[in-house]
Amino acid sequence: MPGLIGKKLGMTQVFDQTGKVVPVSVIQAGPCPVIQRKTSDREGYEAVQLGFSDAREKRVTKPLLGHFKKAGISPKRILREFRAPDAKGYEVGATATVEMFEAGTKVTITGTSKGKGFQGVIKRCGYSGGDDTHGCTTHRMPGSIGSSAWPSRVRKNVGLPGRMGGVRVTVKNLTVVGVDKERNLLWVKGCVPGCPNGYVEVRKSS
Repeated sequence: MPGLIGKKLGMTQVFDQTGKVVPVSVIQAGPCPVIQRKTSDREGYEAVQLGFSDAREKRVTKPLLGHFKKAGISPKRILREFRAPDAKGYEVGATATVEMFEAGTKVTITGTSKGKGFQGVIKRCGYSGGDDTHGCTTHRMPGSIGSSAWPSRVRKNVGLPGRMGGVRVTVKNLTVVGVDKERNLLWVKGCVPGCPNGYVEVRKSS
């Protein structure tokens, strides 16, 4: 299976063989049933659609409810597609579990970053701001953002205040520290995008 859908539970720490503390993110990955296979003959590309987290039937729209009934699977809260070289090799109704990963595996994790709301240029773009001295009136202001006589306008891609976070973020080549097959848990070294209980996609790094 090319990947799994999971939920970030939070962060903790473990000790490696040398006694060194390793910060890890705990992810509940799977089980994820195969809802649909997409082939190049019909859809134009090869992919596998997986589901995660049971949902109440009254919370699912009628078109999606029919989609789940066609696959013979109970309604799921999350649906994600994973590109696969040969989607015909995966059967609808089969279940992908955390057993596909093992300690030492490199994974790529995609999720939605924490939303920070409207922020200024110092927090959002890393500007240094003005001097923190007596008489300075531009402590957290960006300063001059325009050009001189030409082109007499603000150039594109200049860092400005605005909404920060809440976007799709991918972190590559994270190392799997441990796998709990009974509880469907993954321990991944370092931090992953999103807040606790946020949904993520876990793929094997190519």
